[in-house]
Amino acid sequence: MTRFLILQLRPETDASDAEYASILARAGLGAERTHRIRLDRDPLPEALNLLDYAGVIVGGGPGCVSDAPEQKSPTEARIEAQIMGLMPQITGTDHPFMGCCYGLGILAAHLGGAVSKAQYSEPVGPSACVLTPEAASDPLTAGLPDSFDAYVGHKEAVQALPPGCVHLVASAPCPFQMVRHGQNVYATQFHPEADAADFEQRINIYRDHGYFPPDQADTLIARCHAAEVTVPGEILRRFAALYG
Repeated sequence: MTRFLILQLRPETDASDAEYASILARAGLGAERTHRIRLDRDPLPEALNLLDYAGVIVGGGPGCVSDAPEQKSPTEARIEAQIMGLMPQITGTDHPFMGCCYGLGILAAHLGGAVSKAQYSEPVGPSACVLTPEAASDPLTAGLPDSFDAYVGHKEAVQALPPGCVHLVASAPCPFQMVRHGQNVYATQFHPEADAADFEQRINIYRDHGYFPPDQADTLIARCHAAEVTVPGEILRRFAALYG
């Protein structure tokens, strides 16, 4: 049985553990079918071979790819360097990959695309997404509702479709919500693993990290619980089923 490699970036143990549990739940995977690495504390093994894995899933985190080097903490810089070091093999071999939020910035930056805080950031909470015409023929999005809500929260965003990518999902405040490179490399700006409880926890953890005014936390939590968010989890489930 080939496992999925789960790479996590969150330095807060409670947030990291909850994210991992949510990835397993949404993807329909048991822990025995994954190899989890918390990059905030554990380096990638030197002998890591991506061909040993059915696919790679990268979670979200508080770092920003577009921040200047001097603005990144040593941990953020190390995590970014390790993931960026994997991207040539992932895109070069078209190895199955699902980058969630931060993973879209990594993919776009690797491909030479523009990632910045110039526009398209979104506050924490549900965002109304729509499928593009290209989504009708993609195995992860074909047959999904034309519009659906997804949980988001990001300070930076992809500014234009990265070279060699297909545009699959958009939203009014952030055009590039999901893309595909090649046939097997995917990334989303939204969080396909998250449910309302996850976002309530993250809002409480990251209320002083610049994603939103801290006094809006309770309002944002209420918005998350009021939203019906199911389709993003189906996308992650399809990814695991297709490649697992």
